Amino acid sequence: METKLLAAARSGDPDAFGQLVDPYRNELQTHCYRMLGSVHDAEDVMQESLVRAWQALGRFDDRGPIRPWLYRIATNRCLTLIERRRRRELPTDLSPGAVRLAETVWLEPYPDARIGWADRGPEARYVAREGVELAFVAALQHLSAGQRAVLILREVLGFSAREVADLLDTTVAAVNSALQRARRVLDDRGPRVSQQATLATLGDPTVRRLADRYAAAWENGDVEAIVAMLTDDARYSMPPLAQWYDGPDRIRAFLVEKPLTLRWRFLPAYANGQLAYGTYLWDDERGVFVAAGLDLVEFRGTRIAGVVSFLLPEIFGRFGLPDEVPK
Repeated sequence: METKLLAAARSGDPDAFGQLVDPYRNELQTHCYRMLGSVHDAEDVMQESLVRAWQALGRFDDRGPIRPWLYRIATNRCLTLIERRRRRELPTDLSPGAVRLAETVWLEPYPDARIGWADRGPEARYVAREGVELAFVAALQHLSAGQRAVLILREVLGFSAREVADLLDTTVAAVNSALQRARRVLDDRGPRVSQQATLATLGDPTVRRLADRYAAAWENGDVEAIVAMLTDDARYSMPPLAQWYDGPDRIRAFLVEKPLTLRWRFLPAYANGQLAYGTYLWDDERGVFVAAGLDLVEFRGTRIAGVVSFLLPEIFGRFGLPDEVPK
Protein backbone atom coordinates (compact mmCIF):
# COMPACT_ATOMS: atom_id res chain seq x y z
CA MET A 1 0.00 0.00 0.00
CA GLU A 2 2.78 2.45 0.94
CA THR A 3 4.59 1.71 -2.34
CA LYS A 4 1.50 2.56 -4.41
CA LEU A 5 0.84 5.77 -2.46
CA LEU A 6 4.50 6.76 -2.80
CA ALA A 7 4.41 6.27 -6.56
CA ALA A 8 1.23 8.33 -6.84
CA ALA A 9 2.63 11.05 -4.59
CA ARG A 10 5.81 11.23 -6.66
CA SER A 11 3.66 11.78 -9.73
CA GLY A 12 2.27 14.91 -8.03
CA ASP A 13 -0.86 13.58 -6.29
CA PRO A 14 -1.21 15.55 -3.01
CA ASP A 15 -4.04 13.30 -1.79
CA ALA A 16 -1.79 10.27 -2.10
CA PHE A 17 0.92 12.09 -0.15
CA GLY A 18 -1.62 12.94 2.55
CA GLN A 19 -2.63 9.28 2.86
CA LEU A 20 1.04 8.31 2.95
CA VAL A 21 1.99 10.58 5.85
CA ASP A 22 -1.29 10.84 7.80
CA PRO A 23 -0.56 7.72 9.94
CA TYR A 24 2.59 9.45 11.23
CA ARG A 25 1.30 12.97 11.94
CA ASN A 26 0.52 12.51 15.64
CA GLU A 27 3.70 10.62 16.46
CA LEU A 28 5.82 13.15 14.57
CA GLN A 29 4.20 16.04 16.41
CA THR A 30 4.68 14.24 19.73
CA HIS A 31 8.34 13.70 18.85
CA CYS A 32 8.73 17.41 18.12
CA TYR A 33 7.06 18.23 21.45
CA ARG A 34 9.55 16.05 23.33
CA MET A 35 12.37 17.82 21.56
CA LEU A 36 11.03 21.36 21.96
CA GLY A 37 8.74 21.34 25.03
CA SER A 38 6.15 23.45 23.18
CA VAL A 39 2.88 22.38 21.56
CA HIS A 40 2.87 25.43 19.29
CA ASP A 41 6.45 24.91 18.12
CA ALA A 42 5.81 21.17 17.66
CA GLU A 43 2.79 21.88 15.44
CA ASP A 44 4.79 24.33 13.33
CA VAL A 45 7.80 22.05 12.95
CA MET A 46 5.66 19.03 12.10
CA GLN A 47 3.81 20.96 9.38
CA GLU A 48 7.05 22.42 8.02
CA SER A 49 8.63 18.96 7.99
CA LEU A 50 5.78 17.51 5.95
CA VAL A 51 6.04 20.39 3.47
CA ARG A 52 9.77 19.69 3.12
CA ALA A 53 9.05 15.97 2.71
CA TRP A 54 6.56 16.73 -0.09
CA GLN A 55 9.07 18.97 -1.82
CA ALA A 56 11.91 16.44 -1.47
CA LEU A 57 9.92 13.29 -2.20
CA GLY A 58 11.78 12.69 -5.45
CA ARG A 59 15.01 12.27 -3.46
CA PHE A 60 13.59 9.71 -1.03
CA ASP A 61 15.34 6.34 -1.25
CA ASP A 62 12.36 3.99 -1.09
CA ARG A 63 14.29 0.83 -0.24
CA GLY A 64 12.73 1.08 3.21
CA PRO A 65 9.61 2.57 4.86
CA ILE A 66 9.06 6.31 4.81
CA ARG A 67 8.73 6.67 8.60
CA PRO A 68 12.51 6.94 9.41
CA TRP A 69 12.93 9.49 6.61
CA LEU A 70 10.13 11.64 8.07
CA TYR A 71 11.78 11.43 11.50
CA ARG A 72 15.07 12.51 9.94
CA ILE A 73 13.49 15.65 8.51
CA ALA A 74 11.51 16.48 11.68
CA THR A 75 14.49 15.89 13.99
CA ASN A 76 16.78 18.10 11.95
CA ARG A 77 14.19 20.89 11.93
CA CYS A 78 13.95 20.59 15.73
CA LEU A 79 17.73 20.73 16.08
CA THR A 80 17.83 23.90 13.98
CA LEU A 81 15.12 25.53 16.09
CA ILE A 82 16.81 24.56 19.37
CA GLU A 83 19.95 26.40 18.25
CA ARG A 84 17.94 29.64 18.06
CA ARG A 85 15.72 29.27 21.14
CA ARG A 86 16.22 29.18 24.87
CA ARG A 87 15.36 25.92 26.57
CA ARG A 88 11.94 25.70 28.16
CA GLU A 89 11.69 25.56 31.94
CA LEU A 90 9.29 24.82 34.76
CA PRO A 91 9.21 27.24 37.72
CA THR A 92 10.78 24.52 39.87
CA ASP A 93 13.92 24.82 37.72
CA LEU A 94 14.36 28.23 39.39
CA SER A 95 15.12 28.94 43.04
CA PRO A 96 12.06 29.23 45.34
CA GLY A 97 10.76 32.79 45.40
CA ALA A 98 12.69 33.74 42.26
CA VAL A 99 11.36 36.55 40.10
CA ARG A 100 10.71 35.51 36.53
CA LEU A 101 13.40 36.67 34.14
CA ALA A 102 12.16 38.37 30.99
CA GLU A 103 13.82 35.75 28.77
CA THR A 104 12.40 32.73 30.61
CA VAL A 105 10.21 30.52 28.42
CA TRP A 106 8.01 27.89 30.01
CA LEU A 107 7.40 24.27 29.18
CA GLU A 108 3.87 23.67 27.84
CA PRO A 109 1.45 20.82 28.61
CA TYR A 110 0.59 18.33 25.87
CA PRO A 111 -2.87 16.88 25.05
CA ASP A 112 -3.18 13.12 25.39
CA ALA A 113 -5.40 13.12 22.30
CA ARG A 114 -2.37 14.07 20.17
CA ILE A 115 0.05 11.49 21.55
CA GLY A 116 1.39 9.33 18.74
CA TRP A 117 0.85 5.55 18.98
CA ALA A 118 -2.13 6.05 21.31
CA ASP A 119 -4.20 3.78 19.04
CA ARG A 120 -1.64 0.98 18.67
CA GLY A 121 -2.31 -1.22 21.66
CA PRO A 122 -1.71 -1.07 25.43
CA GLU A 123 2.09 -1.44 25.34
CA ALA A 124 2.51 1.27 22.68
CA ARG A 125 0.16 3.59 24.60
CA TYR A 126 2.15 3.04 27.79
CA VAL A 127 5.47 3.88 26.11
CA ALA A 128 4.02 6.90 24.30
CA ARG A 129 2.46 8.37 27.45
CA GLU A 130 5.54 7.67 29.55
CA GLY A 131 7.55 9.59 26.98
CA VAL A 132 5.51 12.79 27.37
CA GLU A 133 5.20 12.91 31.16
CA LEU A 134 5.94 16.44 32.31
CA ALA A 135 8.91 15.58 34.55
CA PHE A 136 10.52 13.55 31.76
CA VAL A 137 10.07 16.26 29.10
CA ALA A 138 11.34 18.88 31.58
CA ALA A 139 14.47 16.78 32.18
CA LEU A 140 14.99 16.41 28.42
CA GLN A 141 15.28 20.18 28.09
CA HIS A 142 18.51 20.05 30.14
CA LEU A 143 20.21 17.86 27.54
CA SER A 144 22.12 19.26 24.61
CA ALA A 145 20.14 19.20 21.37
CA GLY A 146 22.10 16.23 20.04
CA GLN A 147 21.82 14.24 23.27
CA ARG A 148 18.10 14.96 23.38
CA ALA A 149 17.61 13.66 19.86
CA VAL A 150 19.65 10.52 20.46
CA LEU A 151 17.92 9.61 23.71
CA ILE A 152 14.42 10.12 22.30
CA LEU A 153 15.13 8.25 19.08
CA ARG A 154 16.82 5.35 20.88
CA GLU A 155 14.93 4.91 24.13
CA VAL A 156 11.47 6.33 23.43
CA LEU A 157 11.02 5.53 19.74
CA GLY A 158 13.13 2.38 19.66
CA PHE A 159 15.37 3.09 16.69
CA SER A 160 18.64 1.12 16.65
CA ALA A 161 21.99 2.84 17.13
CA ARG A 162 22.75 2.32 13.43
CA GLU A 163 19.38 3.81 12.41
CA VAL A 164 19.93 6.83 14.65
CA ALA A 165 23.42 7.33 13.26
CA ASP A 166 21.96 7.32 9.75
CA LEU A 167 19.15 9.72 10.74
CA LEU A 168 21.60 12.19 12.29
CA ASP A 169 24.46 11.75 9.80
CA THR A 170 26.89 10.60 12.48
CA THR A 171 28.55 7.40 13.67
CA VAL A 172 27.30 4.59 15.88
CA ALA A 173 30.11 5.37 18.34
CA ALA A 174 28.98 9.00 18.55
CA VAL A 175 25.37 7.90 19.11
CA ASN A 176 26.36 5.53 21.92
CA SER A 177 28.52 8.18 23.56
CA ALA A 178 25.74 10.79 23.40
CA LEU A 179 23.27 8.27 24.85
CA GLN A 180 25.53 7.54 27.81
CA ARG A 181 25.93 11.25 28.58
CA ALA A 182 22.19 11.82 28.23
CA ARG A 183 21.40 8.97 30.61
CA ARG A 184 23.70 10.45 33.26
CA VAL A 185 21.86 13.77 33.11
CA LEU A 186 18.47 12.07 33.30
CA ASP A 187 19.62 9.96 36.25
CA ASP A 188 20.09 13.24 38.14
CA ARG A 189 17.07 15.16 36.83
CA GLY A 190 14.55 12.64 35.56
CA PRO A 191 11.81 10.92 37.58
CA ARG A 192 12.82 7.76 39.42
CA VAL A 193 9.47 6.11 38.67
CA SER A 194 7.22 7.14 35.81
CA GLN A 195 3.64 8.20 36.37
CA GLN A 196 2.57 5.36 34.08
CA ALA A 197 4.20 2.86 36.43
CA THR A 198 2.77 4.58 39.52
CA LEU A 199 -0.78 4.75 38.16
CA ALA A 200 -0.62 1.14 36.93
CA THR A 201 0.49 -0.01 40.40
CA LEU A 202 -2.33 1.92 42.08
CA GLY A 203 -4.97 0.55 39.69
CA ASP A 204 -7.91 2.36 38.16
CA PRO A 205 -10.29 2.21 41.18
CA THR A 206 -7.67 3.72 43.52
CA VAL A 207 -6.69 6.38 40.99
CA ARG A 208 -10.36 7.38 40.54
CA ARG A 209 -10.83 7.54 44.32
CA LEU A 210 -7.75 9.74 44.78
CA ALA A 211 -8.73 11.95 41.83
CA ASP A 212 -12.23 12.44 43.23
CA ARG A 213 -10.85 13.14 46.70
CA TYR A 214 -8.47 15.81 45.43
CA ALA A 215 -11.08 17.56 43.28
CA ALA A 216 -13.64 17.47 46.10
CA ALA A 217 -11.15 19.01 48.55
CA TRP A 218 -10.64 21.97 46.21
CA GLU A 219 -14.34 22.39 45.47
CA ASN A 220 -15.13 22.27 49.20
CA GLY A 221 -12.33 24.70 50.10
CA ASP A 222 -10.83 22.07 52.42
CA VAL A 223 -7.16 23.03 52.69
CA GLU A 224 -6.36 20.37 55.30
CA ALA A 225 -7.73 17.64 53.06
CA ILE A 226 -5.47 18.88 50.23
CA VAL A 227 -2.40 19.12 52.48
CA ALA A 228 -3.06 15.63 53.88
CA MET A 229 -2.61 14.23 50.38
CA LEU A 230 0.86 15.78 49.89
CA THR A 231 4.25 14.17 50.30
CA ASP A 232 6.71 15.86 52.65
CA ASP A 233 8.65 17.24 49.67
CA ALA A 234 5.67 18.14 47.47
CA ARG A 235 6.02 21.05 45.03
CA TYR A 236 3.33 23.41 43.74
CA SER A 237 3.95 25.76 40.81
CA MET A 238 1.85 27.94 38.50
CA PRO A 239 3.48 28.88 35.20
CA PRO A 240 3.67 31.53 33.82
CA LEU A 241 4.28 32.74 37.40
CA ALA A 242 7.85 32.06 38.54
CA GLN A 243 7.06 31.52 42.23
CA TRP A 244 6.64 27.99 43.51
CA TYR A 245 6.15 26.39 46.92
CA ASP A 246 7.65 23.28 48.48
CA GLY A 247 6.51 21.21 51.43
CA PRO A 248 3.06 20.94 53.03
CA ASP A 249 3.54 23.97 55.32
CA ARG A 250 4.49 26.41 52.56
CA ILE A 251 1.79 25.06 50.25
CA ARG A 252 -0.82 25.38 53.02
CA ALA A 253 0.22 28.98 53.69
CA PHE A 254 -0.12 29.81 50.01
CA LEU A 255 -3.51 28.10 49.63
CA VAL A 256 -5.13 29.81 52.61
CA GLU A 257 -3.83 33.22 51.54
CA LYS A 258 -5.97 33.35 48.40
CA PRO A 259 -6.87 30.24 46.32
CA LEU A 260 -8.93 28.45 48.98
CA THR A 261 -10.96 31.61 49.67
CA LEU A 262 -12.42 31.27 46.15
CA ARG A 263 -15.00 28.90 44.67
CA TRP A 264 -13.67 26.23 42.34
CA ARG A 265 -14.94 23.59 39.96
CA PHE A 266 -12.64 20.84 38.67
CA LEU A 267 -13.16 18.82 35.47
CA PRO A 268 -11.07 15.77 34.52
CA ALA A 269 -8.60 16.39 31.69
CA TYR A 270 -6.05 14.36 29.77
CA ALA A 271 -2.56 15.82 29.53
CA ASN A 272 0.99 14.40 29.35
CA GLY A 273 -0.25 10.94 30.27
CA GLN A 274 -0.94 12.15 33.81
CA LEU A 275 -3.87 12.83 36.08
CA ALA A 276 -5.04 16.32 35.15
CA TYR A 277 -7.89 18.77 35.70
CA GLY A 278 -9.30 21.81 34.03
CA THR A 279 -9.89 24.25 36.90
CA TYR A 280 -12.63 26.88 36.92
CA LEU A 281 -13.25 29.93 39.12
CA TRP A 282 -16.70 31.23 40.01
CA ASP A 283 -17.59 34.53 38.33
CA ASP A 284 -20.34 36.39 40.23
CA GLU A 285 -21.14 38.75 37.39
CA ARG A 286 -21.58 36.05 34.77
CA GLY A 287 -23.02 33.44 37.12
CA VAL A 288 -20.74 30.66 35.80
CA PHE A 289 -17.41 29.04 36.54
CA VAL A 290 -14.78 30.37 34.08
CA ALA A 291 -11.58 28.70 32.87
CA ALA A 292 -8.60 29.38 35.15
CA GLY A 293 -5.88 26.76 34.73
CA LEU A 294 -4.85 23.28 33.71
CA ASP A 295 -3.51 21.30 36.68
CA LEU A 296 -1.19 18.31 36.16
CA VAL A 297 -0.79 16.13 39.23
CA GLU A 298 2.18 13.88 39.98
CA PHE A 299 1.61 10.96 42.35
CA ARG A 300 4.16 9.09 44.42
CA GLY A 301 2.32 6.11 45.77
CA THR A 302 -1.05 7.34 47.04
CA ARG A 303 0.22 10.85 47.82
CA ILE A 304 0.78 13.89 45.64
CA ALA A 305 4.41 14.83 45.01
CA GLY A 306 3.76 17.72 42.65
CA VAL A 307 1.16 19.96 41.06
CA VAL A 308 1.89 22.15 38.04
CA SER A 309 -1.01 24.51 37.47
CA PHE A 310 -0.73 26.13 34.04
CA LEU A 311 -2.61 29.42 34.41
CA LEU A 312 -3.35 29.53 30.71
CA PRO A 313 -7.10 29.34 30.06
CA GLU A 314 -6.45 30.09 26.38
CA ILE A 315 -5.11 26.53 25.91
CA PHE A 316 -8.30 24.80 27.14
CA GLY A 317 -9.50 24.13 23.59
CA ARG A 318 -6.48 21.90 22.95
CA PHE A 319 -7.64 19.63 25.75
CA GLY A 320 -11.31 19.48 24.84
CA LEU A 321 -12.24 21.60 27.86
CA PRO A 322 -15.06 24.20 27.78
CA ASP A 323 -14.35 27.88 28.49
CA GLU A 324 -17.01 27.96 31.22
CA VAL A 325 -19.05 25.59 33.37
CA PRO A 326 -22.60 26.33 34.62
CA LYS A 327 -23.36 26.36 38.33
